[in-house]
Order: sequence, then C-alpha cells, then structure tokens
Amino acid sequence: MFPIQDQISVATKANIEANLALYTALTGKTLESVEKLFTLNITAARASMEESQAATRQILAAKDPQEFFSLVAAQAKPNIEKVVAYGGHLTNIANSTQAEFTKAAESQFAQFSSKMTEMVEEAAQRSPGGEGVMAILKNAMGNAASTYEQFTRTAKQAVDAVTVNVNGTATQTNT
Repeated sequence: MFPIQDQISVATKANIEANLALYTALTGKTLESVEKLFTLNITAARASMEESQAATRQILAAKDPQEFFSLVAAQAKPNIEKVVAYGGHLTNIANSTQAEFTKAAESQFAQFSSKMTEMVEEAAQRSPGGEGVMAILKNAMGNAASTYEQFTRTAKQAVDAVTVNVNGTATQTNT
C-alpha cells in the first residue's frame, strides 16, 4: 500500500518483539534476584536461630551476674558484624540486579535508537520536505538519549552510595 506505513508497521512489530524480549530478560533476572534474596534470608534465619539457641544456653548456664553480663556483652559485636555482612550480601544482590537491568536497558535503548534513526532517515529520503521532520525527530531522539543517560548515571550513583555506606559500616564495625 504505502511504503512508509509498511515501514512503521514493521518497526512497530520489531519494537514490540524487542520489548517482549526485554520484559522476558528482566523478569528472569528479577526472579533470580528474588531467589538469591530468599536463599539469603532462609540461611540467615537458620543461622540466627541456631546461634540464638547456643547463646541462650551459655547465658542460662552463667554462674553469677558478672559472667551473665559478660556473655551478653560478648554477643553484641558478632551480632553487629553479622548484620553488616547481611547488608553486604543484600548490596551485592542489588548491585548485580541493577547491573543486569542497566545492561538490558542500554542494549534495548541502543537497538531502538538505531532502528528509529534508520526509519526516520529512510522516510525523510522518500518524502518531500523530509529534512525538517528528520531534524525534529533527531533532536527528540537526542533529548531522549540525554535523559536516559542522566537517569542511568543517577541510578549508578545511588547504587555506589549504598555500596560505600555498607562498606563504611563494615569497616567501622570491624575496628
């Protein structure tokens, strides 16, 4: 019928397929992260329960108040270290997930930008006065790319800040 409409239809279909592939990949990565988080929580809960039972037995076996308070105080530092280690594991899971999401989004955005540029250039070549439309679309795509890059930088900075905070807490706890 009309070549431009056919191109738009093909581009729309390709975009939908790419979005479906992205959705599938991100869903898989999300499920992997949830599985890691679930495993971490089960392991931490099991270890905490076992350690609490052992600590309670020790504390109940104390022969005098001084030994009782000494045993209670001795539990504080290892517990803080375990909380920090747990936070470190959570941060690693979050960083890994964020990296996978960013990688997938960057790939998807690059493919989409490339296909849109091709489509716009071809449409501009086939239609009279297409240079003006092409300039407007290229400007819009440049703005979208700039916004996406800013979003990516901000997300990476947030993850880096969390990592620094967890590492700083771990360092303070170990001293």
